[in-house]
Amino acid sequence: MTPQDLILAAALGSVSLAICATLWALASRRSSDARLAAQGARLVQAERRSAATQASAEAFDTALVAIEGGVASLIAGEDSLAACAAVLGQARADPQAVTDALARSDPEHARRLDALFTRGEPCAFETRGVKGGVSVEGRSAGAIAWLRLSAIAASEAGLPTAARLAAFIDAHGEPAWVGAADGSPLWVNKAWLKAVGAETLEAAIARGLTFDPGVAAQAREAIAAGERREAVRWINHPKGRRAFRVTVQPLEAGGVGVWAEDVTEAEEAGEVLRRHIASHDQTLNLIADAVVVFTRDKRISFTNTAFAELWGLEPAFLSERPTHAELLDRLRLRRRLPETVDYASFKAAELARYEKLAPSDQQIWPLPGERTLRVMSQPHPQGGLLMIFSDITPELRLKTQFNQLIQVQQATLNKLTDAVAVFGSDGRLKLHNEAFERFWNVGADQLQHAADFDAVAELCVPRLHDMQFWRDLKARITDPDPKARAPVEDEVVTADRRIVAYQSRPLPDGATLIGFADVTDTRRLEGALRDREAALAETERLKREFVGSVSYELRTPLTTIIGYSELLERGSEGLSDRAKGHVAAVRAAATQLARSINDVLDMAEIDAGELALDVEDVDVTTLMAEVAQRWAGQAEVGRVALLVDPKADAGLIRGDARRLAQVLDHLVENGIRHTPPGGQVTLSARQAVGEVRLQVSDTGRGIPFHVQAHIFDRFVGQERGGPGLGLALVKSLVELHGGWVALESEPGNGAAFTCHLPEAAQSTGRPELF
Repeated sequence: MTPQDLILAAALGSVSLAICATLWALASRRSSDARLAAQGARLVQAERRSAATQASAEAFDTALVAIEGGVASLIAGEDSLAACAAVLGQARADPQAVTDALARSDPEHARRLDALFTRGEPCAFETRGVKGGVSVEGRSAGAIAWLRLSAIAASEAGLPTAARLAAFIDAHGEPAWVGAADGSPLWVNKAWLKAVGAETLEAAIARGLTFDPGVAAQAREAIAAGERREAVRWINHPKGRRAFRVTVQPLEAGGVGVWAEDVTEAEEAGEVLRRHIASHDQTLNLIADAVVVFTRDKRISFTNTAFAELWGLEPAFLSERPTHAELLDRLRLRRRLPETVDYASFKAAELARYEKLAPSDQQIWPLPGERTLRVMSQPHPQGGLLMIFSDITPELRLKTQFNQLIQVQQATLNKLTDAVAVFGSDGRLKLHNEAFERFWNVGADQLQHAADFDAVAELCVPRLHDMQFWRDLKARITDPDPKARAPVEDEVVTADRRIVAYQSRPLPDGATLIGFADVTDTRRLEGALRDREAALAETERLKREFVGSVSYELRTPLTTIIGYSELLERGSEGLSDRAKGHVAAVRAAATQLARSINDVLDMAEIDAGELALDVEDVDVTTLMAEVAQRWAGQAEVGRVALLVDPKADAGLIRGDARRLAQVLDHLVENGIRHTPPGGQVTLSARQAVGEVRLQVSDTGRGIPFHVQAHIFDRFVGQERGGPGLGLALVKSLVELHGGWVALESEPGNGAAFTCHLPEAAQSTGRPELF
């Protein structure tokens, strides 16, 4: 390339560079103008915002201070900063001076400000000054820390901020929250979240959790009424079923403030108290005494059943809760109060009971109709007055009867010849009779002043010196052991050689009765009686021996006489009729004498209790047939018909066949002997409930009434021949079988003897003697 080309190229390059530079300069200017315009707009907007910030700070009485590098500068709120400086006692409104004053006001405030400046930790607190307080809120943005200061008037210096109030409520242990007009929660504290089991309010709303569904209705009711509403609600709590007193308070800004207080213990205690009061009232309704409770304003709050019955008051009247004065007026109108001349003074005295702090003394009210009441009153624990009316009319009547019984008892004891004294379980003399004073030769005044048993014993020692006796007697009186207080009877000898019988008897009330009796003469008489009894026993023994000996001595010749007379009767062909009559008479007399001797011996054995029965089964029909056959001959001689009742079928009976035959023999013989010729004697038997009745009846002359009462006594029939033991022996033999004999007779109409014998007769031992 030529130099010219190089020069031309260089020239063209220079021109192009100039053109490009010109174009770049134009573009740069346009860009600068645009940026300048944008910066101007932003500056205008920043100025507007700064003005708005300044205006808002002034409007809300706040000062905005920026701290960068430890240097404080005021951003907005010059007037508010001046107010804060005045509160903190600063002469001039310098941001740095105010910040330093805040740090000096409290070490805790200084710590929080340092944390804000160095680590950017937000803070909020209030500080007190000489003319009020300053509310401080701190935040950080980048390297700059911002403080918003608000002056608080002295009258409002104690009021917390919303944040502090929220923190305070959040730290409260009971659920509390702020709700909307429909009751839904807008803000809740930690206790509310814990109660519903949620971490946050948003989580609780998402899960549909609520403290209690009924609170919403309570909130709407409070808003509609414009006043607070309270209610106790039982809810399911993490601690179990709990009772909360929920209070809903309408707020001025709208919505409601709700707080709940756990009153489970109070409610349970109240329920226990209500049950206690109910059971107390029920118990009072069961007692016989009339009870009434008056309130502080002197109105009836409770009466038991006995109160209405005692005074005859209508339930309608009591349900109106009349005053004490109205009650007294009604009772006076019905003449159910003590009759008094000055009723006004009586009424005033009754109403004055409310002014007494201690229980009043018991009073006795004599009422018309011979009724007496005991009246007691005392202040009621819950205020008011408690009165109890006891009808003591039966008690007084019993006391009167008791006193009468004591007087009768004392008079009765005084009539006794034995010395009697009653000692209590404490050894004191409770009661004695006049014979006790005479027996021990002591005066009534001496016994009255005797303090205990030892003093009484000391008065009695001169007549009975045995101290061991008195110690043993004291032990029986005072020893609580039942064995020691067991009844005892014994005898002692006094100093004058008299025999004294004493006995102790425990009484139901714990007292002991002691009795003394002089038995010297009685013992002497008993000795004489024992000697006489021994003599009588010896006489009885001699009598039995004599009867046995005489009977033996008489039986031997009688046996010979009866034997020879029977022999003569069998060989009487060579005897004359007169001789035959004599032989028959001898034989009959000897036989009668032998039977009489046997009767005497049987009675002697019965009297001695030595006669035993040979009990066996006895056919009653056969027994009567044999007796009838045995006496048929004698009945024929006396021209008396001896009959056996053909209907007599009594079966078997347990008894002694020989002794039952002996009974019938005596009754048949008695009937034949006292029945005139042409009459009849009948043997009959029949069964009854548990017994067999054997009867011998005749058509003789009967037995006089004055003789019937003694017909079974011994020796009554001696005038009729024989020793008079036949019917007495009949009675004794029947009684040995466990039966008895009855007589039915009218003079001129014969007699009927009935033996009542048990079917299972057994020997009963010695019968009753006459």
